[in-house]
Amino acid sequence: MKFRPVPDYHMHTPRCNHACGTIREYAEAAVAAGLTEIGMSDHSPMPGGFDAAWRMHRNELDDYLREAEACRDAFAGQLTLRIGLEADYHPGSEAYVADMIAAYDWDYVIGSVHYIGDWGFDNPDTLDEWDKRNIDDAYVDYFRLVAESAATGMFDIIGHPDLIKKFGHRPSEEGDRVLAAQQQMLAAVQQSGAALEISSAGLRKPVGEIYPHPDIVAEAARLGIPFAYGSDAHSPTEVGHGMDACLSLLHEHGIRHIAAFRQRQRQMLAFCND
Repeated sequence: MKFRPVPDYHMHTPRCNHACGTIREYAEAAVAAGLTEIGMSDHSPMPGGFDAAWRMHRNELDDYLREAEACRDAFAGQLTLRIGLEADYHPGSEAYVADMIAAYDWDYVIGSVHYIGDWGFDNPDTLDEWDKRNIDDAYVDYFRLVAESAATGMFDIIGHPDLIKKFGHRPSEEGDRVLAAQQQMLAAVQQSGAALEISSAGLRKPVGEIYPHPDIVAEAARLGIPFAYGSDAHSPTEVGHGMDACLSLLHEHGIRHIAAFRQRQRQMLAFCND
């Protein structure tokens, strides 16, 4: 099956302290890969120095926007470049994030959960913490937070919706409460009207699997939840990575359209002819 290229809406800059490449280099990589639309979505600032080592500071935000706008204008007619943000959902920071979102005319905002309390569960520096945790509890807590993030209504895309599996930790076979939490998460996303991200990033992580799991894709498809694609590129070499694999997974579950955004308005684009 031959799929049309779709927008890649998840990519970062060195301002998050764990990525490389200028926005122009991401745009050039997209053009070389045959993409016609991308979006920048660097990790947003957060209040009180929260997770400061892994995201841009507030005083870098204007520079991020200037670079993105300049690149958008430079590539006009060759590549559509949307300007977005990946904003964390962390209880207590909602007002700060809402103000930041309201302060600029974003094309889209990705909402992601990277923390359960003060534990950065996807941070390799805190990998040992998994040995002290009940895996089912971690999954339940994670899906609860993702559901809460969707319920805020602040986000257009719910990022990598089962990131909790990044290092290969799996819930128990009898994990009915994990399944219940997963279903509640999907119900919240459906109610919010947000899209779920299908992300190839997991293919580059220890879990070796697309986010989200095929079971989640199947249930989201049943519920009519739309999907947006993201490579979560932290280097220009990762732009568009795993796109066909992600689209193939969607296609297997009867999905034929992908979400695109402009000024926070969504339209659905067909990525195949059947």
